[in-house]
Amino acid sequence: MSRIQAAFEKLKVQQRRALIPFVTAGDPNPQVTVPLMHGLVEAGADVIELGVPFSDPMADGPTIQRASERALKHNVSLRDVLGMVAEFRKTNASTPVVLMGYGNPIEAMGWETFAKSAAAVGVDGVLTVDFPPEESHEAFAHLEAHGLDPIFLLAPTTSDERIAEVAKLARGYVYYVSLKGVTGAGHLDLDAIAEKLPHLRKYISLPIGVGFGIRDAETALAVAKLCDGVVVGSRIVQEVENSTEQDVVANVGKLVKELRQAIDKA
Repeated sequence: MSRIQAAFEKLKVQQRRALIPFVTAGDPNPQVTVPLMHGLVEAGADVIELGVPFSDPMADGPTIQRASERALKHNVSLRDVLGMVAEFRKTNASTPVVLMGYGNPIEAMGWETFAKSAAAVGVDGVLTVDFPPEESHEAFAHLEAHGLDPIFLLAPTTSDERIAEVAKLARGYVYYVSLKGVTGAGHLDLDAIAEKLPHLRKYISLPIGVGFGIRDAETALAVAKLCDGVVVGSRIVQEVENSTEQDVVANVGKLVKELRQAIDKA
């Protein structure tokens, strides 16, 4: 059983929802990332989505774009991100880590080399925003060969045909993008999510996490009542951006604790 599956199975028994925070590796600098990851766990994170900085992030809004820019100023590469996961694993063997990003850095490394290296350092899943299921069979075969979960995005506009294809390929969990637009966008439509989730479950037996537009405890609770996991990215990255290096771990931890407490009310 993968770490991701084990985490969701444990939560299911406890009748709790997963809290899945996102941070960009190397933001605000490479030395902060591993302490920040540990801080997320201490504050109640069940799964960590660790962003791989990229120069042309098409799905990310301004907040996460700036996070990538800050990391890239420190020349943070995919190999550096894998090194951060290895460091995290020295004292945390149980919390799942999902790398989230774009295909270019992996293509440059080579999917087979990447998959082998990622598995060796303790990565659990990979979400590549710009790899649709129709084009990912060969690439994700390398992930599965090394026990890594390929994780896919679904959107309000995703066709039933593609939902069915994702249901065949996905492992771990499926990430439902709750609104049209980029990360950090507003106008979360809870009624639309409530209507869409039962339709997705006709095809998908994996846990479904919902993200994009979740900015506070109130919306986190409302979304948690509808799905298996709540993904929070831009709001956390915003906290990183607004904090000093000395207080960033404490500030992010405080925010994540508030989200955890709200989600547990679901």
